[in-house]
Amino acid sequence: MGGGEQCCALLDERTGGQAMSGARFTPRRRDVMTGAAALALTTALPGGAVATPLASKRPPRGERRFVSVAVEAEIARVKAKIADPELAWLFENCYPNTLDTTVRLGMVDGKPDAFVITGDIEALWLRDSSAQMQTYVHLAPKDAGLRRVFVGLIARQARCILIDPYANAFMDDPTAKSNLGARTDQTEMKPGVAERKWEIDSLCYPMRLAHGYWTATRDKTPFDDLWAQAMVRAVATFRQQQRKDGKGPYHFQRLNVSPTETLMFEGYGAPTRKVGLIHSMFRPSDDACLYPFLIPSNLFAVSALRMLATVQREARGDTAGAADSEALATEVEAALRAHGRMPDGQGGEVWAYEVDGFGNAIFMDDANVPSLSGLPLLGAADRRDPLFRRTAALAWSDRNPYFFTGTAARGIGGPHIGLDMIWPMSIITHAMNSDDDAVIR
Repeated sequence: MGGGEQCCALLDERTGGQAMSGARFTPRRRDVMTGAAALALTTALPGGAVATPLASKRPPRGERRFVSVAVEAEIARVKAKIADPELAWLFENCYPNTLDTTVRLGMVDGKPDAFVITGDIEALWLRDSSAQMQTYVHLAPKDAGLRRVFVGLIARQARCILIDPYANAFMDDPTAKSNLGARTDQTEMKPGVAERKWEIDSLCYPMRLAHGYWTATRDKTPFDDLWAQAMVRAVATFRQQQRKDGKGPYHFQRLNVSPTETLMFEGYGAPTRKVGLIHSMFRPSDDACLYPFLIPSNLFAVSALRMLATVQREARGDTAGAADSEALATEVEAALRAHGRMPDGQGGEVWAYEVDGFGNAIFMDDANVPSLSGLPLLGAADRRDPLFRRTAALAWSDRNPYFFTGTAARGIGGPHIGLDMIWPMSIITHAMNSDDDAVIR
């Protein structure tokens, strides 16, 4: 989950200390967006004077971590199309935030390096860093400096995966011990690892980022032998976590009062029947899975492996590697069809959230992506697919114990933030997956 927690923290700060619980308060739109100190927009002043615009919350230009000419041009282009001045101001401040505040550029072995912190924690999450940069990938062809950031990040992620493919977060210094509470976890904490929660999507997101960069630029630079080795390791880890030949090497326990922070049975998780699905010990929220076959993450693995195969074949001419990635995707896809669905209680079927292979399943959804309701954003489902539409509709209903409705908003939260709390990213995901103007508004 990493820095995704900022979304709630930011809203909490801007609503007088209350998180986004629709049942308890009705925030004004300006309160939610800007906070008490920055509400003035264009109000009537004595003598007919015009109020000054909302002040920029970006760091001064000289203090920004990275400035992209293409991104600045994109901000100007999009702002010109937004009629609401407040929304334009919000976009101008939020869109460049990753580049403004989280990117650290350097060189490793004579090649670009980019360490992208999650935002509120001094560590790089494989998931977060990929998602943070994905939003700029379409601009990479226009900006050599921005391409350098992508090349550096893809290389950094490859080195991280080679340190430990089971880790979700990493330190800037690959020889450093974790600066988080994770340093006392009962698992194999290697130097350079910040946290070691095994989450399938931690390996999927770098595959998706690589595919996005290759598709946008056709630049082979980052897809060197180091990257190829990391991807072989990633695919092998997925196979290892099918657990056909035993438990595998990964185990994790944490001394904590919350059961979502540790794993049962000596750190190997709940029992499963081995059916070809990939085990995930933790969700993208960093909460422990109840059943180890996390369906949205397995669906993401199928699409990510096929994206990886495209890059292996087209950028490297690696037909054997591509065939291996595609074979695993096909195997997991078949297992999903056989074991990943459950009755919706209305005579139809939906994707389950988690299953154990014995026939047991739970239905819920969590705001963190991959989620059942966010699958199309990752290329893991077609938003017009009837199975997805039924699943998403059920996730956005009281059948999902983490779906909440109140006077301020409706949306999905999750165990990580508690009951009666909406995570804003679920609302954004809901809008991005829709072509219905009413839903988007």
